[in-house]
Amino acid sequence: MAEGMPTTVEQVRVRILPDGRMDTDNAAAYIGNATKTLDQWAYQGKGPRFLKVGGKRFYFKADLDAFIRGAPQAAA
Repeated sequence: MAEGMPTTVEQVRVRILPDGRMDTDNAAAYIGNATKTLDQWAYQGKGPRFLKVGGKRFYFKADLDAFIRGAPQAAA
């Protein structure tokens, strides 16, 4: 193993709603970015696809997984 490489994987706990949605804070933690980064991406029209409900952004786990894999995304 290369020097300086972590030897363990950090588990991140996120709250996923029964329908598979996550709020912005949980989505950011899930993909390993800051909430502010997701806010900027949404403003710029890039990043993972999201859904607005009552003025609040939600992200589906499947869309976040696709984004992590590098699949093209269209912000809503």
